[in-house]
Amino acid sequence: MAERPFLTAAWRDLVMLTWAVDQRLLRSLLPRGVELDLWKGDALASVVAFRFEQVRVRGIAFPFHTAFPEVNLRFYVRRRDADGAWRRGVVFVQEMVPRAAIAIAAQRLYGEPYVARPMREAHVAGAPDEHGRPRRTLLYEWKRDGQWERVVALAADAPHPMRAGSTEEFIAEHYYGYTGRGPRPTREYHVAHPRWNVVPLAECFLEADIASLYGQPWVEPLTQPPVSTFLADGSAVAVYPGHDVPDTGRVPAR
Repeated sequence: MAERPFLTAAWRDLVMLTWAVDQRLLRSLLPRGVELDLWKGDALASVVAFRFEQVRVRGIAFPFHTAFPEVNLRFYVRRRDADGAWRRGVVFVQEMVPRAAIAIAAQRLYGEPYVARPMREAHVAGAPDEHGRPRRTLLYEWKRDGQWERVVALAADAPHPMRAGSTEEFIAEHYYGYTGRGPRPTREYHVAHPRWNVVPLAECFLEADIASLYGQPWVEPLTQPPVSTFLADGSAVAVYPGHDVPDTGRVPAR
């Protein structure tokens, strides 16, 4: 019998800001059995802000927990399967949501580094530009120590398919999550969704105290110009139960 997803939802309006990061920073965060997945020799990390909709756990919709924003920091890894194929995935440094129950459930079920903070979002349609292309401003905000921080993006085009071999394809086409810190075995879970369309961003930035949000080592990379910014339209997604990865030790980056 085919495995049933643990969680189903829709991910919408994914703002993705991506930077090149020193590999030494990311190697210290690698779960056992995976290695860095490099893009043209560079290790990348992304801040991704998006909206969860239609959330159901084992087919059950829980009141007040079916739609909410999330902002996460992630980097890219891969693992060779027993059949020799590569499984390409992500490791999360932090995942931020607005409700404590969501964060606690994700911590317990997947071991993911979730935190709960007050959050809000806004999506404002603007007048088309002189070429008739649609424009939208997307805003994802969270509150820490009495101050609002944010990801802001201005989309100035219609969605279009990702180009094969593009940076956007590399960033978006990772379909596994990996978690495992300390003595815990690494857990791998599959996230299934169709290929997304993307929109280039006319402007996009992260406005936050990075040192206190993610730690001092992240200040230098996340204050440099990003290597990529784009908006993905999103889709329905299915998240499957996690499984332990064979303990082969940490694998050096290629």
